[in-house]
Amino acid sequence: MPIIAKNNDVITVIVIFAVEPERQQELIDNIVEFLTTVVKQQPGFISSSIHKSIDGVRVMNYAQWKTQEDYQAFVNNSEIQKLGAKVFQFQIHESHVYEVVVSLPDDATLKITKGGLIHLAEFRVKPENQQRLVELEREYLPLGLQNPGLISGNFHRSLDGVHNVNYGQWRSFADFEELLKDPKYAPLAEYWQGLAENEFHLYEVVFTEPTD
Repeated sequence: MPIIAKNNDVITVIVIFAVEPERQQELIDNIVEFLTTVVKQQPGFISSSIHKSIDGVRVMNYAQWKTQEDYQAFVNNSEIQKLGAKVFQFQIHESHVYEVVVSLPDDATLKITKGGLIHLAEFRVKPENQQRLVELEREYLPLGLQNPGLISGNFHRSLDGVHNVNYGQWRSFADFEELLKDPKYAPLAEYWQGLAENEFHLYEVVFTEPTD
């Protein structure tokens, strides 16, 4: 099964699609078909984890590649991209290459498994603000980990400087709701203000390649 790489020996590609709820499953099926018949055979491919948002309006692919050159070769291959036409008819909301910059706790099991519950927070930043946001993420993540329902927090920064994401693994959505309601966690909802535009969705992992 995919493992979040804390030592940055792979690159992470996060592609987020915007979709109408009634077409969410269609998009998932198209991505899985493209992944299993084409993408996984490409040089440098390591893993792909497909997530659906609980509100029905997003589908997210958390993918890992050996190098950025491998990923760009895949993207720039027009013949391969044609094979993914059923996927690319849908709107891409965000697509960036990332590195993992903060991952806690140190002893967390950072495996992505089908059925896993994910809170993905997106931060759109100006390049001059990205590093400051990373520093604040590192400072405030231990506060979130005081909630026993948070398994791990994994902050990523995009290599183009304009996007950060927190990939938070949770035991249950009830635990996440508790964090939103408990006043001691209020700083987690405020630390990014003035530095970034933020939105988040809750996701379920619906498919992984490899599966084990």
